[in-house]
Amino acid sequence: MKLNQCKYCFKMFNSPDTRVVCNNCKPLDEALFSSIEEYLKKYPNSNAIQIAEGLEIPTFEVVRFIDEGRLQFSKGKFERLK
Repeated sequence: MKLNQCKYCFKMFNSPDTRVVCNNCKPLDEALFSSIEEYLKKYPNSNAIQIAEGLEIPTFEVVRFIDEGRLQFSKGKFERLK
């Protein structure tokens, strides 16, 4: 077991892995992920910076979900805006 600190409430908690969110704050993290997921449905070829600016969140939040394996890169195509 590892001792981790929650990124939302800053409480210390034990975890078998390197999670950064305690069980009490997990709904906040899931809501953030859902908002990113909805943004990507609306703007499918967005990069991490565009997502962060569109949702007004820090870019490292998006990168963290990529590092956790909850988001992944894909090779999209760029199109000219009308």
